[in-house]
Amino acid sequence: MNQARFWKLAAVALTFTLGVILWGAFVRATGSGAGCGSHWPTCNGDVIPRSPSAATFIEFTHRATSGVAFLLVALQLVWAFRAFPSGHPARGGAAASMLFMVTEAAVGAGIVLLEYVAHDASAARALWMAVHLINTFLLVGAMTCTLYWARGGRRVRLRGQGSTGALLGAALAGVLAVGVTGAIAALGDTLFAAGSLREGIAQDLSPAAHFLLRLRALHPVVAVLVGVYLLAARGAIAARRPSPLVARLSTATGALVLLQLGAGILNLLLLAPVWMQLVHLLLADFLWMVLVTLAAAALGEPAAAAASGPRGDKAQPEAVATAL
Repeated sequence: MNQARFWKLAAVALTFTLGVILWGAFVRATGSGAGCGSHWPTCNGDVIPRSPSAATFIEFTHRATSGVAFLLVALQLVWAFRAFPSGHPARGGAAASMLFMVTEAAVGAGIVLLEYVAHDASAARALWMAVHLINTFLLVGAMTCTLYWARGGRRVRLRGQGSTGALLGAALAGVLAVGVTGAIAALGDTLFAAGSLREGIAQDLSPAAHFLLRLRALHPVVAVLVGVYLLAARGAIAARRPSPLVARLSTATGALVLLQLGAGILNLLLLAPVWMQLVHLLLADFLWMVLVTLAAAALGEPAAAAASGPRGDKAQPEAVATAL
């Protein structure tokens, strides 16, 4: 098992996991979360469901592909520990990816076993959705960093980063906040679908509105505020950490912020159809991946320190741009 081919496995694992995440959103958007009943890991008590309904097929497919993603991340962990020396950041990234994949499976199992699926509109379901979203983003972030480090990215140094570290920390926390409010808004869209934009606004403003509808209005406000911050912060980060890679990632961050805001407006005007929800989520994942990579690149060790790392490996961060 060599380093030269490890990044290809990391790229495949990350791409496949993104597909599983989108399919999970499809499960929620179509109300198919109860397709396997309250059984886990079996589906309605069977390992392979017989004559499944549409909802059962959708939910079972999500479980099956989640299992494949789990195996890919496990293989990535084994390969990383065999291909890279002790202390190499790719090992840490692969270990973190495995940890978050395990917790991802645990959260998913909890949602099913506690029956926070289908038409459940409880506060507990909203809380579990928020936890699920945060864990998913942490998983994607860890897998993105694994790929970055496998392609020669430098180890991250957190100490002594000053205002740059603070800017990036706030940016990452802000995107997580947008993701959480977005997950809750998507749940509200699914459970309380509106027939028109006017009807949707009336739902949100009604004194008797369900709490999910009241929280739904929070998402666009948080998204705009965080988007404006990202557009400003990315330039400051690029100025403080000048390099071709940081500059490209900063530009990509700005482009994705504008694209995501546009997608959010379109999603609102179209009354959140399933396909648009998936596009919106995919763009959110891309923005998160680029921002995480920007943070890793901007907070990376100086070239001299990286070159003196395990086996004297020389960092090649410019190679990461084509990988991501």
